Amino acid sequence: MRQNNKVLAVCLGITVMLGGCSMGTDNVKSTEAETETGVQAGEDQEISMNTENLVSVQDYNGEGYELRNGEETDKIADDNREEIEVAVKKFFSEKYKTDVIVHNLVGAVDGASVFVESEGKPHFHTFAIVPIDVKSKAVKTDSVWSQEGQVENALSAGLFAMAYEKEINNLDAFVNQVIKDYPVVGKNMKAVNNTSSGYYTSHYFISAFDDTFNRLNSLYMKDQNISKEEIRKFLDESKFDPEAVSITLNLFMKEANTEPDEKTYDEIISRIKDNDDLPKGAYALILNDNTIDSKYGTNSNDNSISKNVLNKIVKE
Repeated sequence: MRQNNKVLAVCLGITVMLGGCSMGTDNVKSTEAETETGVQAGEDQEISMNTENLVSVQDYNGEGYELRNGEETDKIADDNREEIEVAVKKFFSEKYKTDVIVHNLVGAVDGASVFVESEGKPHFHTFAIVPIDVKSKAVKTDSVWSQEGQVENALSAGLFAMAYEKEINNLDAFVNQVIKDYPVVGKNMKAVNNTSSGYYTSHYFISAFDDTFNRLNSLYMKDQNISKEEIRKFLDESKFDPEAVSITLNLFMKEANTEPDEKTYDEIISRIKDNDDLPKGAYALILNDNTIDSKYGTNSNDNSISKNVLNKIVKE
């Protein structure tokens, strides 16, 4: 079964495409997969693919990434980058007790989405929104905000990865073996840094969300020195639902002009099912061709294979 590009866009967890959705960004259609990431979609819009925007995944670093109607605010944000960086770092430090590195500013309607990466652990990527008055070209650095649930879900995933460090290392080793055995690759980390929200690596991403993880976030907010052992104990004792942790492998064909290979897909899925050393969670696999649409930060062709996106492999 091959999913269409609208479903793929959201299943990839690229919630950042909706970074300004409350400000009018509505590039993709809302789906069940979108709900999993805790994002509220805008109006029903399809991604319009332009082959001129397609680049090889190995070459894509996040440049050219756009949000709807962000041309004017993008320039204003660039002109005020230093001021915005200071304000966003302050926002994350005060509201989420987390120091961040600012990677990318992307203009949207009435503001800019600012993509950041946390320093140290818990490790995650996310974004905040800085309002901009286009008429006066004023950047409202005293009104930085985050989309509901966006940072919280990313923080939860980072805490999960921190607690299950051994299992995450097993997952990394598993993926590294897969890319040795099959002609597949992932995104480069520059692209991840500039366009992503959640716990991200080049080859997979994790999102975590339910009441257990809300309570875990509260523990972290009270004590940023909480140890990975304490987090692990809390999660083990909570007996959290593994389907609350979504782990998606997002791979691309290594060679240009190569269709996603169904045999490769099926064999990787089989390996996931047979591996008992991976982190607890609900697993999905998406296999794309070699391209990324530079405007949207995701593969926008309709040939991607995603047989189990909505019927994930659950590891207890």
